[in-house]
Formats: sequence, structure tokens, C-alpha cells
Amino acid sequence: MKRIVMAGFAAALLAFGGVNSAGVSNAATDPSRVAGQILVKFRDGGAAAGVLRRHGLGAGTDVGDTGAHLITVPAGKELQLIEALSRNPAVEYAEPDQAATSATADPYFGRQYSLQNDGQPFTNTRGDVQIAAGTPDADVDAVEAWGVTTGSGIKVAVLDSGVASDNPDINPKVVARANFSGATTNEDIYGHGTHVAGIIAATHNTEGVAGVCPGCTILAGKVLNDSGVGSSSSVANGINWAVSNGAKVINMSIGVPASRTLETAVNNAWSNGVVLVAAAGNGGNQAKIYPGAYAKVIAVGATDNKDAKAAFSTYGASWVDVAAPGVNVYSTFPNHPFALEKPNNRSQGYDVGNGTSMSSAIVAATAALVWSSTPGATATSVRAKVETTSEKKTGQGTYWAYGRVNAFNAVK
Repeated sequence: MKRIVMAGFAAALLAFGGVNSAGVSNAATDPSRVAGQILVKFRDGGAAAGVLRRHGLGAGTDVGDTGAHLITVPAGKELQLIEALSRNPAVEYAEPDQAATSATADPYFGRQYSLQNDGQPFTNTRGDVQIAAGTPDADVDAVEAWGVTTGSGIKVAVLDSGVASDNPDINPKVVARANFSGATTNEDIYGHGTHVAGIIAATHNTEGVAGVCPGCTILAGKVLNDSGVGSSSSVANGINWAVSNGAKVINMSIGVPASRTLETAVNNAWSNGVVLVAAAGNGGNQAKIYPGAYAKVIAVGATDNKDAKAAFSTYGASWVDVAAPGVNVYSTFPNHPFALEKPNNRSQGYDVGNGTSMSSAIVAATAALVWSSTPGATATSVRAKVETTSEKKTGQGTYWAYGRVNAFNAVK
């Protein structure tokens, strides 16, 4: 049995627009739009009733003095009807009824430079660590990607230390749990898995942070015990479980020596149409770790808020495929004591984390966004989009084969 070392934290505990595409999520699955409602404004008010009737719709109600009508439509048919109505010359415009949220949505969103980098400085949750200003747009353009899709319920398996059941920003996104770690429960006592899962799919709402794929769901496979230790067999079992439960993406922010059993599990998942993503490690060298170094896995290095390679990131264009932010990445943590809390000066609930673990989660979420926005996608085509649409940065050609991922480029 091979013991796994965490790939997510360095040192002893490893430091921690318009609607015009079939790829746009319908409001029934997209939290940014109101399901069952659209807005329509007519150039010719007299033609309104007839136009709507031909589509099986009622007249709706006036929206103040805007001239628009709020129309009730079948949930899931919003974009189809918008496209059809927009082609009618009597219609000035048809658009989704966009969801509005409080101005205090995601209180820590401003610290999530990986999603939207305006060059902002910020602090950790306690306020005792100052993170210097970054470079504007050294991010993955997640906000822009949300104009195309937020995930449409795509399942992402997080094979890690579990996902905390007491963090309201990520627990509701967990649709299934399993424990292969030997720990007595599947609760996250270590803390790492909750942070990774939040980066992927934390709900974009009034709680804490937002995930790169806020409309995604999580399969929480606990393959690391409460001390952050697992085995090649626990990960292989987790992969098999994830495939059986409909995962389209599997994230593995972990590292283990080469294992033929683990490689077979990886290859089986790929053959079943699953995209696999893993951390490249935090050795600051070119040494391969697995599962990241397997051919069927996207290996991910780390960058900072200035788009520079993170000092701790493992690298090597011969096997590391892409990079993503991995320095001071804000996300969820358990709302109970966890092993990484005191040694890494982390707060319960929300705080920063460091490591290629964080980077891997961002890439896994990007792959999920591609799945949700690309009809007829395959694992091969999703991986290709994630890799070939990444941004190449000067001087980084020897670090990773492609570049720093860009979610918007991947889904547009």
C-alpha cells in the first residue's frame, strides 16, 4: 500500500451579453436567470397578443413603464423562446429575466483574484497577512465565462479528505459521499477537501465565496484520512466510484508514487468519457508525481496573482500541461476545528490556501464549464479546449506545455 503525500500545501503540511448560443444554460439550471420567465418588448404593441399566442404564451404583465412584458414560459424553454421571438420583426427584443442578488453577495468575492483580478490587494480572513496587489487580468476570466454557463449541474468528483457538512456555501452542492480512507466518518477533519471543493463549486450567493463553476455539483470521495494520508488503492476505489456515479470530471489534488493499479483506474475512467485533473505538486522542481504524470490526466502547475510561476510549483513542459492560480486562493474551510487550521494559520469557514491543489481545482471546474457549454462534447474535446485555449505567458514555455487556463476562452 503506497502512502499519499498531499499535493496541495507546501512544507511539512504542504502550504496550504447577449443570448445567442445553444451553449448558454437555460434558466431552469442557471442560478443567474429566473426560471419560467422572460422579458419581451414589442415594436408593434398591437401584434403582441398574436405573436405570443403562436408560441402558446399568454400576454404577461407590464414591467413598469419600460414597455417590456414579463412573460411566463415553460421552465427550460426560456432560451429557445427568446431565440424564436427575437426573429419576429414585431419584437424589439426578448431577453432572460436575470436574477438579482444582494450587493453583499459573496462577501469574500473581492479577494478571489483567481476569478476576477483587478490588481486588488487583500488580506487573509484574520487580517494579519497582507497580500500585495496583483496584475489586472491575471485571472481565469470566470466571471466572463458565467455569461455563457455556470455549470448546469455537471458532476465533479473531489477525491480528497472529504467535504465539510457544516459549511453552507459548499455542503448543499454535494450530491453523493463515499469513504475509502479508513477514517471512521466521511466528514472532513483535515480541511483540504473542503477548500478544494469550494474552489470548484461554492455557490455564487450571499455566502462567503464563489466557485469557478458555481452551477456544478460535487461527488465527495474521501480517499485521505483525517491526517491527510491515503493510498493508491483508496484513490483507485474513489475513481471507480466517481465514474459509477456519473462524474464528468475527477479532481485529484493529491500525489502518490507510480502505481499500475492507479494508472489502470485512471485509464478506465478516461475510457468511460471522464476528464481527470491532478495537481503537479509543490516541490519547486521537475520531479513527476502521480496521478498527475499519467498521460490521461491533466497535470496542473501554480501561478500567482501576477501570472508568475509560484515558487513552490512543480514544473516541466514534458509532463505538466497547464497552470492556474494557486497562491493565496480564497475558498471554503470547515466550520469546525480541522487539522490544517492551526499549523497553517487558517480560519474556520473561509480563508486562503496555497498549492497546486488549488490550481488543479480551478482547472477541473473549467473542464466542467466546458462540458456544460458544449453539446456533443467528449473527454478528448473538453481536455483539448481547456489546454489549447489557455494563455501562454512569456518565459513560461519550459514550465508547462500550454499556458495558464482561461475559462472564458474555453467556453466561448
